Amino acid sequence: MTALKNDRFLRALLKQPVDVTPVWMMRQAGRYLPEYRASRAKAGDFMSLCMNPEFACEVTMQPLDRYPQLDAAILFSDILTIPDAMGQGLYFETGEGPRFKKVVSTLADIEALPIPDPHKDLGYVMDAVSTIRRELNGRVPLIGFSGSPWTLATYMVEGGSSKDYRKTKTMLYDNPQALHLLLDKLAQTVTSYLNGQIMAGAQAVQIFDSWGGSLSAAAYQEFSLAYMKKIVSGLIREHEGRKVPVILFTKGGGLWLESIADAGADALGLDWTCDIGSARDRVGSKIALQGNMDPTVLYAKPEAIRTEVGRILASYGKGSGHVFNLGHGITPEVDPEHAGAFLRAVHELSAQYHE
Repeated sequence: MTALKNDRFLRALLKQPVDVTPVWMMRQAGRYLPEYRASRAKAGDFMSLCMNPEFACEVTMQPLDRYPQLDAAILFSDILTIPDAMGQGLYFETGEGPRFKKVVSTLADIEALPIPDPHKDLGYVMDAVSTIRRELNGRVPLIGFSGSPWTLATYMVEGGSSKDYRKTKTMLYDNPQALHLLLDKLAQTVTSYLNGQIMAGAQAVQIFDSWGGSLSAAAYQEFSLAYMKKIVSGLIREHEGRKVPVILFTKGGGLWLESIADAGADALGLDWTCDIGSARDRVGSKIALQGNMDPTVLYAKPEAIRTEVGRILASYGKGSGHVFNLGHGITPEVDPEHAGAFLRAVHELSAQYHE
């Protein structure tokens, strides 16, 4: 494989020295970019983008071509490819987001779920990873990803997006045996899925626990973090002669940073509700931190964006172990010029912290 021309993202995740703080954006390939919207129109729909390795590669590269400051590419895919491969029948309703033709509601439903083979059942994702990695040609590292078992389970039980996770939480309290079986199957699947991505060329992986913050403290430990720990312990941690860092991101997980830091990952993603300096005081001696600007700051004027970038960098302070990112995904209405101002500000303002 081609040597990396820019590896500061990987070095920061491992708390090694860097020249500037590396930066990427969650959902950096997305609807805020006119070139993405054009590709999606050409593909026909969102799933056709995801399931065609050439289209997935095309849209993964678009933000890198527009923003030379980006220090990583992230695979263009969706967390719900896993439930789809388990036979749930993923589709997208205009204005309503993801839906499933089947839902799981009983122990029997869960017992009947297959554990997909990443190469047979999700081969299009592996093909996308290898295609993107080849196209990158060492430009920046490639991030693979998956949803967490808890987050995936909420979609499978609810049948789509939910505001209160009523059905899933009812199962959690009324029928924990069933939910644990579902989470265990998902943990096995996520482990093999991420390992497949690593073998196909992903150089770091992130687990998105998007809805972990909806749980009580006790339920988070038992029904979300325990399964992410299981995944982390089963991941390939070295490939192609270098370490493969693992990032855990629980939106709303600020109360549990110490527990997440003990899960065995290399980096911890922070949403915007945490102060990154306080988080570094709490856990930064054992784990790198990723984050954590509020995505809505990108609606503001470039000078205000720059001020907020400077504040977050100052809060983290000197030294490596920080990957700058948003506290959640970039939103579709953001002006691409504002995203560019954000990325430039990170590199320009962070050099002083790495002398």
